Amino acid sequence: MDASAPPPDGKGQRGASLTARCIATFFFVGRIPWASGTFGSLAALILYAIPGFEQPAILGPLILAAFAAGVPSAAVVARTEGHRLTRSAETAKEIFQGPHHGTPDPSSVVIDEVAGMWIALMLLPKSLPVAIAAFVLFRLLDIVKPQPARILEKLPNGWGIMLDDVVAGLYANLILQFILLALSAAAPSLR
Repeated sequence: MDASAPPPDGKGQRGASLTARCIATFFFVGRIPWASGTFGSLAALILYAIPGFEQPAILGPLILAAFAAGVPSAAVVARTEGHRLTRSAETAKEIFQGPHHGTPDPSSVVIDEVAGMWIALMLLPKSLPVAIAAFVLFRLLDIVKPQPARILEKLPNGWGIMLDDVVAGLYANLILQFILLALSAAAPSLR
């Protein structure tokens, strides 16, 4: 079976409820036909720009809600779409990750990028340079999938779809925390 073809049941996207599709595609951002993961991350970044959004009392529960709703909705949409990828996602996977894994992760599912992007930004100073650095780092790590992300992405039922991006977000956040700490130590006037 062609990895990009819909599953043999013929349901395609109709097999998922409107609610599951809205959540998994983050209100249909994932339907952008190229670089949908990047657009999902960008949508998360745009919401982050709202004043006060960065507050842990707001961002923390939103991350948890995105993850909790993302696991089941990603599972439903992945079951109906299979391994359907945009051309850019297929190329990136071939270059950085090798052949497809057994667990479907269609390009239209971007709630994982939203949660991962918000994790990358959590508890960091809210500034344009930090936001851009978090975005670039998160996208790079999400594509490359350093361990344990590569192992976790194989988990079934939406867990793998979500957890590999959680790992990428955590790594991006930790790298930026370290860089900011190093810059602060090197130049106390940057505080």
